[in-house]
This record gives sequence, structure tokens and C-alpha cells, in this order.
Amino acid sequence: MCPLLFQSTTGFIHMKLEEEAPIFSKQKVNFSPTERMTHLAVSSDLLVLTMANSMLLRIDLKQPDKREEIDLSKFTTHLKILELFLDPLGQHLIISLTPKHPDNPPEILYLPRKSNKPKQPGKFKGYEVTAVGWNYRNDYETTTGPILLGTSKGLIFETEILPEGDRIFQSGLEQYWKQVFDIGKGANTPITGIEFHRVPGSEKYFVLVTTPDRVYQFIGYVSNSDEKPLLQQVFNNYLTVAEAFQEIPSSLKYSKLQFLYHSPKGLPRIFAWLTEPGIFYAQLDPTGTASVLTNNQLLQYPSSSMAPLSFVLTEFHALLLYSDHVRGISMLNHELVFEDYYNESFGKLVSITKDPIKGTIWAFAERAVFRYKVTHEERNVWQVYVEKGEFELAKKYCRDNPAHIDQVLVKQADMYEQSALHYAETQSSFEEIALKFLQVWEIEALKTFLIKKLEGFKPQDKTQVTMIVVWVIELFLNQLGVLRDKGEVNTSQYSILQKQLDSFLTHKEVKECVMTNRSTIYDLMASHGDKHNLIRLTIMNKDFERVIRHHINKNNYLEALDVLKGQNKKELFYQFTPALVQAIPKQTIQALIAQGRTLSPNKLLPALVTCDDDQAGEVIRYLEFCIHSLGCQQQAIHNYLLSLYAKLKPDKLMQYLTMQGQDSTMVCYDIHYALRLCRERGLSEACVQLSALLGLWEVAVDLALTVNVDLAKQTANMPQNDTELRKKLWLKIAQHVVREKDDIEQAMQFLKECDLLKIEDILPFFSDFVTIDHFKDAICTSLQEYNQHIQDLKEEMEEATKSAEVIREEIQTFRNRCSFVHSHDVCSLCDLRLLMRPFYLFPCGHRFHSDCLVSDLSPMLPPGKRNKMLELQVINSPSLSNCPLVTNSLTQSGHQD
Repeated sequence: MCPLLFQSTTGFIHMKLEEEAPIFSKQKVNFSPTERMTHLAVSSDLLVLTMANSMLLRIDLKQPDKREEIDLSKFTTHLKILELFLDPLGQHLIISLTPKHPDNPPEILYLPRKSNKPKQPGKFKGYEVTAVGWNYRNDYETTTGPILLGTSKGLIFETEILPEGDRIFQSGLEQYWKQVFDIGKGANTPITGIEFHRVPGSEKYFVLVTTPDRVYQFIGYVSNSDEKPLLQQVFNNYLTVAEAFQEIPSSLKYSKLQFLYHSPKGLPRIFAWLTEPGIFYAQLDPTGTASVLTNNQLLQYPSSSMAPLSFVLTEFHALLLYSDHVRGISMLNHELVFEDYYNESFGKLVSITKDPIKGTIWAFAERAVFRYKVTHEERNVWQVYVEKGEFELAKKYCRDNPAHIDQVLVKQADMYEQSALHYAETQSSFEEIALKFLQVWEIEALKTFLIKKLEGFKPQDKTQVTMIVVWVIELFLNQLGVLRDKGEVNTSQYSILQKQLDSFLTHKEVKECVMTNRSTIYDLMASHGDKHNLIRLTIMNKDFERVIRHHINKNNYLEALDVLKGQNKKELFYQFTPALVQAIPKQTIQALIAQGRTLSPNKLLPALVTCDDDQAGEVIRYLEFCIHSLGCQQQAIHNYLLSLYAKLKPDKLMQYLTMQGQDSTMVCYDIHYALRLCRERGLSEACVQLSALLGLWEVAVDLALTVNVDLAKQTANMPQNDTELRKKLWLKIAQHVVREKDDIEQAMQFLKECDLLKIEDILPFFSDFVTIDHFKDAICTSLQEYNQHIQDLKEEMEEATKSAEVIREEIQTFRNRCSFVHSHDVCSLCDLRLLMRPFYLFPCGHRFHSDCLVSDLSPMLPPGKRNKMLELQVINSPSLSNCPLVTNSLTQSGHQD
């Protein structure tokens, strides 16, 4: 909400609130990539992005409908895109390529604005370019001007690149090319950012270079601007003198260099550098001789936040990009002012960048591009400057707002000593007096006031007592901390303050309050870094968690472990195992084993994963205990044990895989993960077993053949229920032995070992020049088998002929046979005279009326046969109705046949 101000005639200021747009607002760009986006760069309203399919898109934001697509796939067969570097004019693009395999050298591509055919500067082949320092004074489209390139090995090159057709007497793209400095001194320190500028009106240049944990400054003069390399004259100053640098310890493999400019062509005003602890930033003073960075500060990330992936600077804020959200932090008071979470459907956020000329801010995820709009970000700056006591700057950013100016003047007046004395004489409330003491920083007077006030409270005033006790302790800790920072721990002033604090903590009401609110007091002491008082208080209160932490901080790990074992609290084990297992792995693992089923191996896994190879043996011992003794079947535990086996104990890996069995539904580890891990480690025998477990029989046999033939035979015999597959696998082994090893005798041995193979199956694998003597016995054996098979077939045919003769004789006998029907014969079902209706006579002597037989059979027949019977009835019905006697005779004759 923004106050709208109106000046009244009475001298009072009235305020009206209206809704104001947020400082940062996000808008999704109307663009749907066909593939996952990997890199993006923007400059002078030219947007360049690359996708996972090696397609590069170049979009003029003034004409966004006109997009240029450039296929880079022919350059990325063995390489992949590392980074895009676009110059401030948007006229020159450098694409850094890094190898997919260590055997391939890295390269760079150069793509001018007016061309859609990338070129390969030959002199940079073999160098992985990780940073480019563009020439901000270059206004030409036909040349990059002198630029600096930093590599992954800490080398700095200077070059000038001209598009094809603009070069004279040069065969390559480079007008010139030379290494000007080695920042790593052979240590392969990657350069993450580089930028250089010339101080206007002078021949002075400064170069800023960053690595993951250092920022270097190179300052010097260039007497002859026509001499190339241009900046060699600056770097020459540091060949005999150590270069100046600022170091911030960081475990990150990356960092980010950013600048904030007054104007696109002017010098940058703010320098910022992304590190693991925070954003290190400073003002740029080009007049400095030893350093151009002044007023250095560290912008720490919000609590519980990791280092961001990237960031950009605005006038008063830093936008930090994480994998799923963007945060805005004030550069003035380091407070979080903006947080924007992204929809998962867009994929993970990749990076955020800012157009150095137009100032537009762009963030992109794997599947979408967004633009951030900054609206009136200086709206609350005056309040921050008031809180910092910088009242002149606060008035500047009030923007002639009378209400804001009035608040600044009131705050400024309260800081004066005379005003404070007048307030002390008034009958103001407790809060007012305390605040006035704080504002004039009369800490001793404030402490005395608070302690005296504490004596007047009653036991039931617990809230007021707690507030004052915590406040007084905070004041003591702050004073002690200031002295420690100055190195005055051994002074009398420090001793007096410590004794005063000890005396204060012995008061009855203070001890009761501290015991009730000990967690708050502990956190307060920890925030001040006062370990001495924190440890004393935890031991006095028997707060074992704090005691353990104290021992760890003092490197007394065995004492910490003894305290931990004596408590038998699961949460304490989960909390302190990471530190203890790193320092005393054997004793810690033994303590974990002693706990047995009390502890969850899954919850201990993060601590175990942090161990290095020196502690891995003890970690394996604990994991084996979990699996063999506790019967743990959690996949994460098995996967980690398998990875340790593959890395450190390959012999135990095969024992483990055998123990798990060959049923893929019963194993406790992730088979695909195990196979990938064994491939990376080159454990072929394990890969054979895992491939077979996945049903990849042909792959398993091929891999087994690279180990030994016996393993391949063993693998080929595994699919017992699939004869065709077994035969196919044995043929693959036979082909390998014949063609690769040219071992005919071993191939012949296969005919004895596998009953599925015949000599004719493996004959095609032999060379045309192999004589029959080598496999004469096998051919004879095969012919004997065929001869025996033919003999068996002849015997079967003779038996079939005899059976056919018997059947013919029986048929002939039935043809000459007859039966007689007497007038007194009855139906076997209804017991009525048989000759009354059409009937069936069977050779066995049974007689049935046709309708009786149909009625009796119909319920027992399936639908198909029942329909067939009805069809036969329809066919026979005319003859039956016209001549019953003839029908009877025909029926009888028919059944006789």
C-alpha cells in the first residue's frame, strides 16, 4: 500500500492509502520450446537460447515473431554446450563447448549477428572457455575489439575476433591471440567471471577476475593502445608482484560475477560476486591504486537457504534464483522482500540474467521463459536509511513526500543527546525510556534501569521477568562480543563484564527464568558466538545435547560419544552421528551397532554417505550388520552398500549379488542402479549377473564372453524354460569361439555340452578353408542320429499302416451287418411301441424314438452341437413324415452303416 499525501490548511498531514503494484512482477513469455532449454543470454534486446537438441534460437525482441533457428548438432556430436557469451551490443556470440568424453578437446564457436553459420576459431581448440570479458568500449559490428577469455584451467587469453570477410592476411577468425596471464599457476583453477574497463579520461585499466573462492584485481596503465595484446601491459605488472585478491572459502564448484551500471557505456557502480556464504558486493572506486573495491559487504542468504544457482542486481535489490523459486533481497538491510515459487510443470529453473544495455531481467526454466518487471523499487528505501541512521540519504529518497520527511526529522531529533536527557526526566513509560537509552546507546544506564526494574516485579509477573532477563543477558553478551572482536578478552574490562554477568545469573529469579527458557538463552548465546558462557550454562543445567555439542566444538569426540551413549536417545544419535563418524569412525560405528534395532538405518544414511574412503570400511561394517543381523530390506541401505562394494571391495560385491539370488522380484537393491554403477567401475562379471537378472540374456552373454567362455556357458544355461533362447545363446558362444578365437576343438566340445546344438548349427561359422577332418567325428555322430531318426519314422509308418487295415476291416464288417425290429419292441426311454413313430436303432441293441432321443440329449449338448442336431432334424423331417416305414428302414440301415 502506498500513501497518497495531501497538505491541509491546519498543518496536519493526512494520509490516504491506495493499492500499489508490487516491486517485482513476473510475466511468462509467449514461447513454448520444443525441447528442454539449457542456456539463455540477452543483450541489446537480442535473446539467444539453446535447447537440449542442440538447436539455437536467436530472437530480436523488437520483432519477436521473427525467430532464427540455427542447428548446432554437427558441432555437438562429441561436445556439449557449456555456456553462451553475448557481447553488450548483441552482435557477437561465443558458444563454449565442453567434451562429453575426456578424450575429446573442448572448443568454442563464434556466431556474428548477421550470420547463421557458426565458425570455429581454431586457436582455442583444447581450451575450455568459462568466462568472457567483453570490450564495453567497442561500437563496431565487424569486430569484437580486444576481449579477454578465461578458461577452466585458470588461463587468461586476449584476442580479437573478426567475422569472415573482414580479415586481412589472417587465415583464422582471430586477428591476434595470446595468453596474457595464468591465474591458477598450474593449479587448474577455473575462472568463473572476468571483466575489464578503462577509466574515462586516462590510460588506466582495471581487470576483475573471479574463481569459485577468490576475486582478483589487476590495475595498470596502457601507454600505447595500438600495441596488441592491449592488456598485456597491465598483466605484466604482476609477473614479479603477487596479484591482489580477496578470498572467501567456498565448496561450490561455481560462482557468478555481476555489475550494476549507472549507464550502459559508463563504468559499473556496484560489483557483486556469488559465493557459498553469500553475495560479496562492494562499490567500485576507479581512482583506487591498490584496489578499486570499497565498502565491502557480505549479503548472507536467508536462513535455511543454500547458495542460489544465479543472481542479478537491481538498484537496491539482488534477485536470487534457486531451482524452484526466486527471492529478492534488499541490498541495504539484507531483508527478504520478495519470494516467487514456480510451477513444477515448467521444469526446474536454470538461470536468471539481465540485459546490460536495456536493464530487462529474464529468468528461464527448462520449459518456459519469464520476464521480471521492476516497479518503483526505491519506495521504502528511506525507511531503511532511517533505521541505519543515514538521515541525509533518507531525506533524498523521501521524494519530497512531507509525511516521510517528517518521520525522518523526528527520528533524527531523538538521537541528539539533549533530547535524550529531556526524555529521561519525563514520566514516560518503561518502553519509552528503554528505547531512548537504546537510541543514544547508553547501554550501562539501560542495564541498571532494567535490573532495578526486575527487583520490583512480583513472582506472578513471569512475562515481564522473562523479557527483562533475556534483554539484560543480550546486553551483556553484546558487550562481551564487541570486546572479543577487538581482541580484548584478557582485559580488565572484559573480566568485570563477565563477573557482572555471572553475578546476575546467580539471582534466584534469574536462575528460575533461565531454567524455564533455557532454549531461548542457549540460542541467544550461540548467536553471539559466546561458547564459554554457553558451555558453562549447559553443564550447570545438565542439558546433555548442548554438552555433546560443546565437546564436539572442542574436538573432544570421545567424551561426546560417551555422553551420547549414556542417554540412549535416538534423536541425539541422528543429530550427532555425522560429526562423530567423521572424527572417530570405529568407536561411533560400534556404538551404532550396540543400539541394534533402536536406530533406523535410513535416518543414519545421510551421515554415513558423508564419510570418505578412510571411514568407508567402518560404514560397510555397519551396513552389513543392518542387512545380515537386523534383516534390513530397505533399498537405500542395500544400494549404498552395493556402491561401497563396487568402489572398494569388488570381491565382496559378487558374494553379495549371489546372496541376493536371481529372482528380480526378491532382491533388495535397485538392479538398474547396480548395473549402471558396475559399468562405471568396469566390473564385467557383476554386469553379467545383473544383465541376466534383468532378462538381458544376449547382452549378458556378450559381456560374459569378454570375461571368459565358462562364464558365458553358465549364463547361457540359465533360461531353462526357453529352449529357443538357450539355443540362440549357445550359438552366440559357438560363433565367438570359432570366429574370434578360431578354436575348432572347443567348438566341437559344445556339441557334447549342449544337447540343443547340432553340427549343422555351427558349420556356417567355420571358414571355407577348414578341412572336414576337424569335425569328421561330429558329422558321423550327427548322421547316425539322423539315420536312427529315419528308422524310428519307418517303424511308426508301418504301425500306422497296420492300424489302417484293421479299421478298414471293421468298416466292411459293419456294412454287411443288419438288425431286425419286431412289432413288440419298445422305446428304451418311453416304453411305447417303437414302430409308432420314427426311431433310431443302434448296433448295441438300444432303440429310441427320434423325438425321445432329441429331448433327452438336448440339455446335455453344447450350443454348437445342439444347433447341428436341429439342422439334421429339419433335413430328415420330409422323408419321415411321408413314409414312416421306409424312414424306419433307412434309419435302421443308416445306423447299421
